[in-house]
Amino acid sequence: MAPEIAIIGGGPCGLTLARLLECKGLDYVVYERDESENSTRTGGSLDIHPETGQRALQEGGLFEAFQNYARYDDTVLTLADKSGKRILQMGQGRDAPEIDRRELRQILLDAIPKDKIRWGHTLKAATLGEDSRPVLNFANGVVESGYKLVVGTDGAWSKVRSLVSQSTPKYTGRSYLESRISRENPYYPTMADKAGAGMFMTVGSRKLIVTQRQGDGSYRTYFGLEVPENFFKDGGIDIQNLETARSTLLSTFFADWSDEYKDLIRHSTDPRAWPLYSLSAEGLEWKSAPGVTLAGDAAHLAIPNGDGVNLAMTDALDLATKIAEYGIGSVDQAVREYEADMFPRGAETIRDGQMMAKIMFSEDPQPFVDLMTSFEAGAE
Repeated sequence: MAPEIAIIGGGPCGLTLARLLECKGLDYVVYERDESENSTRTGGSLDIHPETGQRALQEGGLFEAFQNYARYDDTVLTLADKSGKRILQMGQGRDAPEIDRRELRQILLDAIPKDKIRWGHTLKAATLGEDSRPVLNFANGVVESGYKLVVGTDGAWSKVRSLVSQSTPKYTGRSYLESRISRENPYYPTMADKAGAGMFMTVGSRKLIVTQRQGDGSYRTYFGLEVPENFFKDGGIDIQNLETARSTLLSTFFADWSDEYKDLIRHSTDPRAWPLYSLSAEGLEWKSAPGVTLAGDAAHLAIPNGDGVNLAMTDALDLATKIAEYGIGSVDQAVREYEADMFPRGAETIRDGQMMAKIMFSEDPQPFVDLMTSFEAGAE
């Protein structure tokens, strides 16, 4: 007998939903584009919040497994200006431990029966069949249909989204150039001494540098730039040539920054372009459609603001809870109630991302200091 629910995408959102459905005795299948769970696509570090991401893990019986990897010493945030002056340090002891995306994914995969995941299935298109229910067309030639519910957890460029909304992500005018400092890098001891635990952020001249310690002790760095959408494709920075990329960063973007940042650029490796896209908060809502819904970035892609994975896992928890409450026979009612709660929080995170980007790409760090101070005051 075919499963009644299809989940498109095996990231944290889709796998959290799968685990929660498993716990509730609901049948499902996950379609994932990676060829196997040994995929080399890893991603960075994620902070998991108590009322959202942690709650979903607790509901899924995975909090103890999460605790085995949770890094509470990496909650600290250090802020500096482009001269290298340290301005603010906060977050010590905050209940939002870090975990590598790879480790979180493995925890979830280990809690899902292996026969519930179809690897090597990249969704090429989703259409509506004669019964107005989704038909899934995969790049490997497989065509699937007949599900009571298809959930698009397939990220920013979701193929499922077109079944419910005409909204598409828009470029925000900002991009990250991601790089690494591995433990074998000769600059690593200096990096560890200067950046330490957690996240080290520098803001200035409408640019930023964010360095974050990973679970293996290495550092992942993001150089934030205001550049055209196709800047990296059109040769603005040739990331295929490491020395050329370093030279462009040094001469064009960070020429007046202190030597510690220039040294970081000179030693950074493995550059990867990451243009930042966002959906519109105003066009987020859609008319609920039979047999289909979205969750995570597929539903409410935002500029990174610290809440992305937590909101995605909350979507998964809320949707699984509604389906269990109404039963698979009334799944469309469950979806309508889920979406009614998801739309406002999705729009809020999109607006928060826009606000955060404006502050992080400021001329100097003071707006960020003011924002953090307001957060602390509000928590008292």
